[in-house]
Amino acid sequence: MKQFAIIGMGRFGTSLAQTLYSLGNDVLAIDINEEKIAAVSDYVTHAVTGDATDEQTLKSLGINNLDVAVITIGGDMQASILVCLLCIELGIKKVIAKAQSDLHARVLRKIGVDKIVFPERDMGMRLARNLVSSNVLEFIELSSDHSLVEINVPEKWEDTSIMDLNIRAKYGVNIMAIKHGGVINVSPKAQDVLEKGDTIVVIGTNEDIRKIDSRAKNHK
Repeated sequence: MKQFAIIGMGRFGTSLAQTLYSLGNDVLAIDINEEKIAAVSDYVTHAVTGDATDEQTLKSLGINNLDVAVITIGGDMQASILVCLLCIELGIKKVIAKAQSDLHARVLRKIGVDKIVFPERDMGMRLARNLVSSNVLEFIELSSDHSLVEINVPEKWEDTSIMDLNIRAKYGVNIMAIKHGGVINVSPKAQDVLEKGDTIVVIGTNEDIRKIDSRAKNHK
């Protein structure tokens, strides 16, 4: 079990806090708005109304003893930056922050934030990728160049082994897992056959992943 502080109870922060708590983690929710704290209080370990830009408030909550702080403050860039800086100076092991813009993200990186997220933009990009390909079920961007994707097995790949498809050489991706009838094979072998209705998890460059559909359709 990890201990998290989620600072900012907007839609993203609230969803994050509730999900982390439902997964068995210790979650401290902080927001200056009493109504937002009241709404989330039953779904987290502790919910506190307070001004996170005040160092004494954070100290009194013992935030420095937590594993991760996630700053999800939305509209106030200055407040976001200040809270991130305070969390870093107080010695929290990992600080994650939501950014509104590329400029905001650049400032957060400069002050030492460990991870920066763009939830609305990332969700929009993921949805767009799913919409343009009928085979893509889930798209996780690992870096600016590589992604992990769950896709339906293309029709042209059905009833063919991984070896015969020569997927790594022809398509530039690696199959990490095969899902078949509710069973997940997390270490597929070259002789494993892909069947109709299977889904596969592949990893590769974004460019190669984008080409899977067109290449699969032309596979003989």
